[in-house]
Amino acid sequence: MGLFDFLLAKKQTAAVAKDRLRIIVAHERAGRGGPEYLPMLQRELLEVIRKYVNVDVEAVKVDVVKEGEHDVLDISVALPDRPSPA
Repeated sequence: MGLFDFLLAKKQTAAVAKDRLRIIVAHERAGRGGPEYLPMLQRELLEVIRKYVNVDVEAVKVDVVKEGEHDVLDISVALPDRPSPA
């Protein structure tokens, strides 16, 4: 690996990081125009899930995703490794 190869690799890494940042910014902008009920839906889902498993507030993500002509409700729940004691 020559000196120029090393410098070129950094530029490629910077380009990848820039592309990732664009994706994040686009996702954040898209989330602002979401339905008004999403925060309430997220809170209620968290309450129901907490009846069975102790999860953090950040563990439940609710989002609306466009798939072609349809809006799809995307719900993601990160469960703990071990269940909480009953």
